Amino acid sequence: MLLESARWLVGQVVLAVEKLTAPTPPQRSPEDQAAIDARTANLAIYQFRACPFCVKVRQAMRRLGLNIKLRDARGDPRWEQELRQQGGKYQVPCLRVENDDGSVEWLYESKDIIDWLEARFA
Repeated sequence: MLLESARWLVGQVVLAVEKLTAPTPPQRSPEDQAAIDARTANLAIYQFRACPFCVKVRQAMRRLGLNIKLRDARGDPRWEQELRQQGGKYQVPCLRVENDDGSVEWLYESKDIIDWLEARFA
């Protein structure tokens, strides 16, 4: 019980720090943002809400002004199952990339995900 309470408290601190340190998204014209949104429509981040590494990825998404689907792999059994079965492991954050040819790639590790996003959208 004590460990569970401590975990909850740390999670709340992580979420508060995320909110307080949220970067400002770039200012884009509606047309430019629509073009970025179209390019990110085939992306999804599997995450846990209070995971520090997931926060790091969400902060990068905000800094880059990316609207990528967030899938809570802890709070929604269908996303947990999809991550385990299709991604191959239960690890977050994980970026699911559906390519134009219909193939799917799963990218793990916050630094690798951020590097991938910055290479395409910075």
